Amino acid sequence: MAEKTNMITVKRETNESKIVLKLGRGARDADFKKKINTPLQFFNHMLETISWRGCVNLEVDVDMPDFKLTHVICEDVGLSLGEAYRELFMRELEGGINGSGSAVACIDEAMCRAVVSFEDRALFVAGDALRERGELVEDMQQADLLTFIDGFAQGARATAHLDLLRGDNPHHVWESAFRAFAEALRAAFEPCPWRAGTTPGVKGKVSLKKD
Repeated sequence: MAEKTNMITVKRETNESKIVLKLGRGARDADFKKKINTPLQFFNHMLETISWRGCVNLEVDVDMPDFKLTHVICEDVGLSLGEAYRELFMRELEGGINGSGSAVACIDEAMCRAVVSFEDRALFVAGDALRERGELVEDMQQADLLTFIDGFAQGARATAHLDLLRGDNPHHVWESAFRAFAEALRAAFEPCPWRAGTTPGVKGKVSLKKD
């Protein structure tokens, strides 16, 4: 197994779910696929896509003792992953990283565009072509995949945009979306010494002081 360094751990517990999520940027863990465990097979596949395309080690364990509600699973995992990325951003801020990124990704006939920016502004905007897709994809509702990214934006205090450029097959549409989202995240964390200690916005790093 490859060595993993400086893993960030987020533990989220509510009356509905218990989630333990770990995120790290060390050498690739050869067993990472086995460590992404939610009750939803397609969601596991999308989280695997974030790990692979975003070049991060990701471990997710979801325990829902009563009802395995897909909306809750996606929202709570999204919030947890967002919090982990927020911590990663704060760790790497002083050394300088881009802080924002964009990507276009495809699989077969489907192509999506994603943009993400870490500026202490939690907002997710999805294009109409994605929001209007109401059918199932594999074993879950497509709407809950949007819920996941919305939760991510809240947890990360980041702005994210996601647009479907073309595509018909639901599996391909969402895999292209998650490929683009992960590659945009990877670009946001690329080194940029010029921005050391500051966010990508011109107002710089936000400092909140309490009396």
